[in-house]
Amino acid sequence: MAKLIPVSVIIMTKNEEKNIAKCIRSVRHFNEIFVVDSNSTDKTVEIAESLGAKVVNFTWDGKYPKKKQWSLENLPFSNDWVLYVDADEEVTPSLSDEIAAVMEKTPAHNGYFVGYDYVFMNKVLKHGHQVHKLVLFNRHEGRFLDYDDLGAANMWEVEGHYQPQINGKVELLRHKMLHFDHDAIFDYFARHNRYSDWEATVRLKGLLSNPQESQKASRALQKKVFNALPAKWAFAFLHSYFFKLGFLDGSAGFHFAFARAVYYWQVEIKMTELRRKSNQASVPFVQQTNAKA
Repeated sequence: MAKLIPVSVIIMTKNEEKNIAKCIRSVRHFNEIFVVDSNSTDKTVEIAESLGAKVVNFTWDGKYPKKKQWSLENLPFSNDWVLYVDADEEVTPSLSDEIAAVMEKTPAHNGYFVGYDYVFMNKVLKHGHQVHKLVLFNRHEGRFLDYDDLGAANMWEVEGHYQPQINGKVELLRHKMLHFDHDAIFDYFARHNRYSDWEATVRLKGLLSNPQESQKASRALQKKVFNALPAKWAFAFLHSYFFKLGFLDGSAGFHFAFARAVYYWQVEIKMTELRRKSNQASVPFVQQTNAKA
């Protein structure tokens, strides 16, 4: 691939020295690479700069915009198109080739979803629940919405698990990105404990399915059906392990499906806790005390 791809890559980092080198090397065929770093205290910045990335520091002020939208508004881009890549992700050669082909002529759409092959327990999962994210788009035609989530417990600076709003049509690319986090299983569950705090807050407000969020029609329908289900944790396991053939990935497939079920179990009990706290806050303390007596 002689000609560099005219797309600006945006990599979000904070203490990602274990992941950042392989991530940057995977996007070496793109003509601009930004690392938007949040005051890392390890060697993330040093490694990124040594590999030719443009490092920009970001300090969140606790308000909107969060990190992805801030990047859209503030980075000195050379290109109209951007590709968001997390530090624990890698753009595969086949995906690079596909993006290059899309960019060779005027793109038919303003945004593109990308699927992910997830590495779990050191195994690339080829079955089970598949994640798709809208990470490639024309920056003039897209933005990340404010989700009224600043009150979520353990809030963090990056937009949650939702898609940007794109003006125009979106499509799904055929090839996938690789998600390979070198952190331990402990860190995997720690992150999902934090994510479930966010999702519990957003679900309770009825904001998770925002009609302004760009989705393919089939995916929007699936989300609508899933949001209406009781005991989402049970369905999440059945969907990943049986319906999506996760059992073909062996023990890693089982544990991944079970971890997904645990995540939605956390969301549900955290929503129950939030409702209880909200109800208590609306009742005078004297009445609460009398009720306990």
